[in-house]
Amino acid sequence: MRASGLTLAGILDSVRGSAAAGITTGRLDEVARQALIDAGATSSFLGYQGFPAAICTSVNDEVIHGIPGDRVLQAGDLLSVDAGCIVDGWHADAAWSIVVPGDPAQMDDDQNTADQQLIDAAWAALWAGVAAAKAGARLGDVSAAIEAAAGDYAPIKDFGGHGIGTAMHMDPYVANRGKPGRGQRLVPGTALAIEPMLAAGRGAVSERSDGWTVVTRDGRRGAHVEHTIAVLSDGVTVLTARDRGASGLSELGVEPVNLDL
Repeated sequence: MRASGLTLAGILDSVRGSAAAGITTGRLDEVARQALIDAGATSSFLGYQGFPAAICTSVNDEVIHGIPGDRVLQAGDLLSVDAGCIVDGWHADAAWSIVVPGDPAQMDDDQNTADQQLIDAAWAALWAGVAAAKAGARLGDVSAAIEAAAGDYAPIKDFGGHGIGTAMHMDPYVANRGKPGRGQRLVPGTALAIEPMLAAGRGAVSERSDGWTVVTRDGRRGAHVEHTIAVLSDGVTVLTARDRGASGLSELGVEPVNLDL
């Protein structure tokens, strides 16, 4: 899974490097597909329950599961990209959100600042959840840590993370809201995709007629970040981060386990 995670990190880097004003979300999907081919990996998303693309591209009020197409990105859009890949039968799943770069004259500074604060809160929630994912802890500890770190932003109800391994979606479900001390106990060898999805407004969502795209009902913007992690007997490691999550976990006093030996 570490090999799959590193492969996915490279694929997402390729997509991020191509995300700019004037680029279509469909073009980003093309970049991801070529990166998958170049890496000798296959997509976890393409064809999954009929999903027609290798990545999800969600823009502004679209929180998750946006379908790439002919939408042209604008400077200042809030873009979330989610992707998964398979290497030697093992899955990895990760996502990031950014403010689309472009001509500063075409960007709303106040909106951009608000969007970046939302994105930063999503990352803070993710790292808090990862730090709480210790052997012997319970799923509720992870969920409660995510919710607490989200601050004033609303975790999207009824959507969350999941177990992962030889399939993309496996038990257990990892809620982004919860109470500590509840739920199943985490044991060494557990692999989870932790993925906070936060909204700037109330957090109520609905699904568009395409059967996939989840949008906020109040039109406020959403952010989505994700990493695949492994719970080990001597700690935790982030399989989809090149630094194993050190940059995000260091502020929380957690040193990730090094599997790159």
